[in-house]
Amino acid sequence: MKSLMSLVLGFSLAGAAWAHAHAANVPDDMPDVQKIRFCERVRDHALQAFYNRENGRPMKLYEEDGSHGPRITNQIIRRIYAEPQISSPKKAEAFGRATCNEMMGTKQSPE
Repeated sequence: MKSLMSLVLGFSLAGAAWAHAHAANVPDDMPDVQKIRFCERVRDHALQAFYNRENGRPMKLYEEDGSHGPRITNQIIRRIYAEPQISSPKKAEAFGRATCNEMMGTKQSPE
């Protein structure tokens, strides 16, 4: 039992060290990095909109306050509901990411 606890503790410390090292490689002060992270979150909203559409739920839009975030997210959600050719979760994610990157002016999104 004691060895099991030390093994679990060791894995959790190793995971924390790897996560910290990976995060340090990407500087937070770069605008493109922030745009890419934003588009990753928008991709998640696109996927949720796809599932909502497929389950017959109403469209959930965000209140627009003049900033880019809600405007871009709402436009993607509207298009997912309007276009039946977005027919799989993978297509919804790709559409959300590509549309966001285009609207934000991001050159490429790392995978």
